[in-house]
Amino acid sequence: MAKAYMGVRLKTLREQRGLTQAALAASLKISPSYLNQIENDQRPLTVAVLLRLQAAHGLDLQLFSDDEDARRLSELQPVFRDGAQDHAVPLAEAKVVASQLPAVTKVLLNLHARSREMEERLSSIVAGEEGDRLAGDLPSRLQPYEEVREFFYVRHHHLAVLDELAEQLYETLMKGLPPGTVSATLLRARLQDRLLKKHGIKIREDVVNRTSDQALRSYDAATGTLCLATDLDPGQQAFQLGVQLAFLEMGKRIDDLTTAESFTSSQARSLARLGFANHFAGALVLPNQRFQDAAEALRYDIELLSDRFGVGFETIGHRLSTMRHAPGRGIPFFFVRVDRAGNISKRQSTADFHFSRHGGTCPLWNVYEAFSQPGAILTQLSRMPDGRTYLWIARTVEHRRGGYGTPKRMFAVALGCDARYADRLVYAKGVNLIDPNAATLIGAGCKVCDRADCAQRAFPPLGSTLHINENQRGFAPYASGM
Repeated sequence: MAKAYMGVRLKTLREQRGLTQAALAASLKISPSYLNQIENDQRPLTVAVLLRLQAAHGLDLQLFSDDEDARRLSELQPVFRDGAQDHAVPLAEAKVVASQLPAVTKVLLNLHARSREMEERLSSIVAGEEGDRLAGDLPSRLQPYEEVREFFYVRHHHLAVLDELAEQLYETLMKGLPPGTVSATLLRARLQDRLLKKHGIKIREDVVNRTSDQALRSYDAATGTLCLATDLDPGQQAFQLGVQLAFLEMGKRIDDLTTAESFTSSQARSLARLGFANHFAGALVLPNQRFQDAAEALRYDIELLSDRFGVGFETIGHRLSTMRHAPGRGIPFFFVRVDRAGNISKRQSTADFHFSRHGGTCPLWNVYEAFSQPGAILTQLSRMPDGRTYLWIARTVEHRRGGYGTPKRMFAVALGCDARYADRLVYAKGVNLIDPNAATLIGAGCKVCDRADCAQRAFPPLGSTLHINENQRGFAPYASGM
């Protein structure tokens, strides 16, 4: 962690827990005067003090993560720029708000979101799109699937308990077997055996000619039969068996997690419940300790990890981006899946990346270039407008369901991490990590990116003033009919 002055955040935490300066200082084994200096930003919050905070108070280190600060800053920038051409908030001040005042940041983001929602509703009414609908009948800002997706992205640390429970079950199923001897086929057999002996559930495979993404798993409680699609490979079948076990053996825990959060509809709660079960199944197929050890030994080579555990490229990338690590272990990854139209259907992270919330993403990002080279692994060193640099790998994946004539679904998936971890990945080979000009300049989308000289810009950033020069070709992307 870089030298960080986080006095306001530490003081807020102390007051929320009802501690005096003397009491907190005693628990951290420092003097009250030293703590007072930290709270007044006269001294930085050091790693040693931060680790003592975690040990003494069960603190989530993510609260003081510079990754978390970067995410808040990226979300605040369009807020401070929207409609404020003549009174733009300087970047230095925005950084202070993002790093020192997380609660204020949340309030500002909520107010900005509500403001934009009301502007969109008024625009729709003026355009006649709403007809005679009453304001109370207008849809909520987030669809259920968007609400759940945002929950898993923002609160990824809540899933650590499911990781632990899945790992315990895995060790029970594979007791006595060394890591290198476990295969997806063996795991599938052990899961089938547990379902039959403990729950009386028989497994049946069925051919389903799907023209859409229909259910891969169907459970009939009346007959005690679990039906799996025959076109699933052993790793996918093990995952589906794990999902069923999650509902049977972890149902109470999953229900507690679901009801503890303020989901706004029954559909969102159902989607969240399925999401928790899916996470448990993923942690069962790729258990934390064994998967982490293998990933580090293989330098995070996804293809070798795919061969080792019998699951696909996308599954490995997704799991790497949802694991929680002990301090000093593992790499915080970001994972995204997009289609050719730029729709983001998955985004997961154990840290925080500047995923766009205002529509559009950056065409210079290598996840889109992957479509032009199907099956090839592309690497990219990229830099965001705030100066942070990342290493990204991207590749296409195909989802085929059904027989002849059934259209295949192609996506591009990308896995990234902060450049400071890049030398631990096999994909850094041949990438210039030293030259500051070697990185591709990308952004979170044209609407929130302020790179004025970008050749790929589609339209101006939100709240900006466009200065028109008829002789300047750079204006062409915004002009109608060009």
